[in-house]
Amino acid sequence: MTRNVTGHSGDSGGDGRDRDGEGRARNARPRDGLGRPLPYGAPGVARQPEGVVRGGEQTVREAQRLLDAGMPFHAHEVFEDAWKSGAEEERELWRGLAQLAVGLTHAARGNAVGGARLLRRGASWVGGFAGADGVGPYGIDVAGLVAWAEALAGRVDQGVDAAREAPRLLGA
Repeated sequence: MTRNVTGHSGDSGGDGRDRDGEGRARNARPRDGLGRPLPYGAPGVARQPEGVVRGGEQTVREAQRLLDAGMPFHAHEVFEDAWKSGAEEERELWRGLAQLAVGLTHAARGNAVGGARLLRRGASWVGGFAGADGVGPYGIDVAGLVAWAEALAGRVDQGVDAAREAPRLLGA
């Protein structure tokens, strides 16, 4: 996406907002690892491409890579793609995982109240996918994630480092 002289990209919209190639409003500012906007021209972290269709195992693998790198905002986008493109019966799982990742994002940004709320909401959605052994689809450690989210939600006001606090999606 390129920006024109008036401060917005493309020639559609006319409202001064950045636009993607299809004319949809989309902020073109670079982002940091937690998805926070940086000034135009600053080096940022590459965004996750949107609308990528992955299988469940590939989604979990890519999201774990991003979580381990301290980029839960980007992991959230991977889960969001699965939520939007996956099988109907798994949408709540992916939505819950996206909420956990964005909850970690908010907690790491210092938004303790929002982070705790999102962590608890995500845990409630994901929790229903646990089998008798606590494991869900694709080997996801549902019981472990729920416990992690509840514990982190209880202490987000103490400060959170996204990379150190990253959950293990597949357990130990």
